[in-house]
Order: sequence, then structure tokens, then C-alpha cells
Amino acid sequence: MTTNIPQTPNHEGEQPLLELKDLKISFTSSTGVVDAVRGANLTIYPGQSVAIVGESGSGKSTTAMSIIGLLPGTGKVTEGSIMFDGQDITGLSNKQMEKYRGSEIGLVPQDPMTNLNPVWRIGTQVKESLRANHVVPGSEMDKRVAEVLAEAGLPDAERRAKQYPHEFSGGMRQRALIAIGLAARPKLLIADEPTSALDVTVQRQILDHLETLTKDLGTAVLFITHDLGLAAERAEHLVVMHRGRIVESGPSLKILRNPQHPYTQRLVKAAPSLASARIQSAQEQGIESAELLSATAVAEGTIPEMEEKVIEVKNLTREFDIRGARGDKKKLKAVDDVSFFVRKGTTTALVGESGSGKSTVANMVLNLLEPTSGEVLYNGTDLTSLSHKEIFQMRRKLQVVFQNPYGSLDPMYSIYRCIEEPLTIHKVGGDRKAREARVAELLDMVSMPRSTMRRYPNELSGGQRQRIAIARALALNPEVIVLDEAVSALDVLVQNQILTLLAELQQELKLTYLFITHDLAVVRQTADDVVVMQKGRIVEKGRTDDIFNDPQQHYTRDLINAVPGLGIELGTGENLV
Repeated sequence: MTTNIPQTPNHEGEQPLLELKDLKISFTSSTGVVDAVRGANLTIYPGQSVAIVGESGSGKSTTAMSIIGLLPGTGKVTEGSIMFDGQDITGLSNKQMEKYRGSEIGLVPQDPMTNLNPVWRIGTQVKESLRANHVVPGSEMDKRVAEVLAEAGLPDAERRAKQYPHEFSGGMRQRALIAIGLAARPKLLIADEPTSALDVTVQRQILDHLETLTKDLGTAVLFITHDLGLAAERAEHLVVMHRGRIVESGPSLKILRNPQHPYTQRLVKAAPSLASARIQSAQEQGIESAELLSATAVAEGTIPEMEEKVIEVKNLTREFDIRGARGDKKKLKAVDDVSFFVRKGTTTALVGESGSGKSTVANMVLNLLEPTSGEVLYNGTDLTSLSHKEIFQMRRKLQVVFQNPYGSLDPMYSIYRCIEEPLTIHKVGGDRKAREARVAELLDMVSMPRSTMRRYPNELSGGQRQRIAIARALALNPEVIVLDEAVSALDVLVQNQILTLLAELQQELKLTYLFITHDLAVVRQTADDVVVMQKGRIVEKGRTDDIFNDPQQHYTRDLINAVPGLGIELGTGENLV
């Protein structure tokens, strides 16, 4: 494998564009002062790409927001300095910072849906940025808006400028944010998790375009991300943050190949894209991938010899009624003649980009959506032919863990009530004392303290909530669990913990998983079989090793090649495996 990590140029003798010196940022809360960033030092040179990596709460976004003077709430710089282009901007007022925002320092925020005004046209929002930074006279504004959107990779920019955010896909909205961030030709662009909500292929397109655009303009880029593979592939220099401190800093390749700090070592080990690269590397060197995966409890016993089909999908089709451009009724074929099966005790991954139909298939497998035609067989029984009572009984055997751990638990229910609810509905577990014992047992299974049952979802982190969602799914002793993007909203370290937990539970309880995901790196680590979907149809299916080692379809190759960091040559240092 070859690496495509940007090589670090020598900046010796060059004037830094940005310099953070002993930066300390604190927030005042009801319980006192909380130090979010403690003595951070960071240097960025003109045209350089730098990435700050770390899990949620590490202080990376807080550091970035302090540079542009947009610290939330009670946050303020209490010590140290921020030097930008030779000027100390640390203590500037909001009015004084306006001179720097947009024109000197651009920002591409994390979530395009919440950072674009839903009632303003895209062109109006770009125009606002141009007007605020006095980029062009009013008479040239519309022409410049179209140019900026075209530069950001939006086709037919003049027409797109007249559309609203809801008429754009996620990738198009992200391009619009990049256009706004670069509209005034800033010297520094802060990209805060710029592609975390996007599919890998769209992510690659956006990052490729951003890289080309910033190089052409000579713009320095500061990436904020929790994806170490992405950071390493896109940045010359890596900065690792943990609990408000910079624990390691240096050239990307050097840190990846030989991480010094224990936290960085854990990040490198946990990153799915890098773990996938290690599997690839091990296979090329003739090492059994199972030997490598046993460290994360993914391998042993997950590929049984039996070929028993627990779920079989036959010629599944689903159509939706939609309105055409003139209000005419049209049919959208979201799932088109899909057939595959899931082997008992294994993990089958259903992968594809957004809109490929994978979640629609999952909803039909769960009997939450009726097929237009075709069958879903569970242990030979056609689920579409069952009565309401029989479907209710079947629910005990087929459970689901949803994507968003924040949205899938009722905020008004205690954790005890969240897990106990399926037991009550299905009249399982006898009296309250027996149900309480079962909830305690389920909390033990997902490695959560029993005291958690008295808490509420808002008191838990994302990873803890997902553990509770898994405990709830296990409450009725199911045979099959559908995992719908169950780890995509989590940081890499938490993601790694959840994947390890799922693998351990699969071994212990002989569970079968149908894993819906667009993350090929996670698939490489966890799945036994892969089904690849595109535009409602299956384009390829087979054993995971076969698909990754010798993909037959161009689309599958594109998906695999788009995994950030998969092409990084890691070496065989003991810190990496």
C-alpha cells in the first residue's frame, strides 16, 4: 500500500500565520470555573494544513472557536495569547473581531442543516458573507455568488443559488458552507468536522475539492475532527488533544507510525479506517486477520461453519408515491428486486450511500414497512403473511438499535423504565422484582453500573446511551438485532468500545446481526458478509474478505477507496497493532 499523506514542508525562517501560546480557556458554571483548554501551543504557517484530533470534550472545537472569537456561553481566554498574522487578537472585542471574521479567518461549521438558514435562499446566504466582508460592489454581487458556488463544486450555480437548503442534499449543503467560508478569500479556514455527516464517497469529493481550492488560494486549513484516518490523510501536521491539553504534535506520518503518548496510541488503535489498513497490511504479509482482530474481540467464533439462513430476503421491492416537478404523481422505486440472506450467528453488513435503499430494506425486514412485492423470511416464515398478533410475537425475536443514541431513548423515562418497557409490553419477567433483576442483569451485560437505572438519558454520554439502547434490544432475548448506523454518531474510541461489546455479546448469546452502515472501515472490522446497494439495487455481495480483496464492481471499489486513511502505510511498529 502507498500513503497519500501530505508531506510536511520545511517552514524554517517563515513567519507563522497563527500562533497560540500557552492558551487557557475557561467556562464559568454553577459549580465553579471549568478549564476547557489548558496551556495549548499551536503554530500554523501560510498555506499549511493542520488537524486537531481528539474525542468529544477534548477541547479541540473550543480551541478553534477561540481563534475566530466565537466561544460559546461563558467561555473566555483567561491566559496566553492568540497571534494572527503578527497581531495579538486575544483580547479584541466582538466589533474588532469582525475585521478578521470571514475576510481573514473563514469557518466551515459542523452541521450544514443547522448552520444554513432554512428560510433564506442559498445565494442570499453567500451574498450576506460577501456583503459583510465588502468583497465586491453590489452590482457584481449576483455574478460573484454564482462564481463562489461554482468554485465550491456546485453545478448549475446560478440556478442553485435560487434554491433553499432543504432542496440540497447533505453534500451540496456542505459545499454551500465551504463557498460561504471561502467567499472572502481568508488566509485561514477552520473546518470543524466538515464531513462527519456525509457518506465516504461524498466526503472524499468534498475534501478533494476543498484541498484543491485552498491550495489554489494559498489558504491555510485547520481541521477539527475525531477521525484520525481522515486527519492523517488530509493534514501535513497532527495535533492530538486530550482533556484540554495537547498531548502530542508533529508530522502526520510520524505520529501515525510511532505514536508516543498512550492516548494517541489508543486513538490509532481504535480508528476503524486504520484498523482496516492493519487488516489489509496483515493479509498482505500473510498474517491471519483473525489473529489481528482478536485484540478487539471481533474474530473468534464469529464465522460458524453452519450455513443456516435465519433471514432470507427474496425479490424485495418497495415503491413510494412522489410528486413530480409539475405536481404530477410519480413512483419512486426505493428498493428494486433485492435478494440476500443472513447466516445464523454471523454479521451481515448492508452498505451503500444515502439513498441507496439500505434503511428501507431494514424497515421491511423489521416489518415496519410493507413491501410492494417480494418476501422477507424469518426462519422460513414469511413475515408479510403474519397477523397482528403473530407480528407482535415476532418482535421478541427481531430487535433494533437505531442510529441516534440521543433520539432513540425517551427523555422522560428513567434508564430503568427505558429497559423495562419491552418486558412490560410483552408481559415477560413476572413481577416488578423479577423485572428489576432482569434490568440489572442487562446493565451488567453492556458494562454499565447498576446505579444507572435511577438516572435519565440526558445524564449519560452518547456512548453510554447507545449501551442502554443495546441493553433494551437484548431485553427480550432476541435472535436477530438490526443495527441501523448504530455507531456512526460516536467518537472513534467509544465506537471501538461499542463494536467490541457487540462482538462479545454475539459470541456469548449466539446473536445474528444485520448491520446497516455507510462506513466501510467498520464493515471491514466487524462483518462476515457484505451486501452492497446502489440506487435501490444490489450491485455486489459476498464474504467480507472477498469483497475487500477483490471487488468486482466499480461502485464497490469507489466505496472502499473512499475510506479515509485506508491507503495509509502504517508499518509494523508495536504501538500500532
